[in-house]
Amino acid sequence: MTPHFFGFGSLVNTATHVYGNTRPARLQGWRRTWVHTGDRSQAFLSVTPTEGHAIDGLIAAVPDGDWAALDEREIGYVRVDVTAQVGHDMLPAPQISLYQVPQDSQGTDTGLHPILMSYLDVVLRGYTEVFGQEGAQAFMTSTDGWETPILDDRADPLYPRHQPLSDSERAFHDALIAGIGASFLTDSG
Repeated sequence: MTPHFFGFGSLVNTATHVYGNTRPARLQGWRRTWVHTGDRSQAFLSVTPTEGHAIDGLIAAVPDGDWAALDEREIGYVRVDVTAQVGHDMLPAPQISLYQVPQDSQGTDTGLHPILMSYLDVVLRGYTEVFGQEGAQAFMTSTDGWETPILDDRADPLYPRHQPLSDSERAFHDALIAGIGASFLTDSG
């Protein structure tokens, strides 16, 4: 059977990839968090095993088990088999992996590695499209690391898969961010 990945961030937004046979899924025993490494100047999403927690995401097929393009996109992450921890509606159940930033490569100075608003907008759009506005809210509350400041790069997006937003999407995302109490940077300088 074709293996699948479990996306928990930008991979939930199907406009950011070409992988098919997507469907909602829930990962048990993990929690999402903003992390950074010395290899990137911005924060990005990862997951960490956390008993008693679960996160929603999207599974998608990796045709012919050819992980090369996805491995290249997810550079800095390692693939972890989570087949037994993912609930979904597929029968028979495929092998499912996710991409996780290894704990030993994560840094601690969040102020120097902000969250890109253009990245967060893509993630929130994906969660809204797949799980509705309640799903986007659940993304915010099931993610740690909001002490990391957000760089508002909407005017000049730095995230390579950024997407333009409608006024209503922008207002909704801004309300979610305000509700979590995250802080903003206004420029990269």
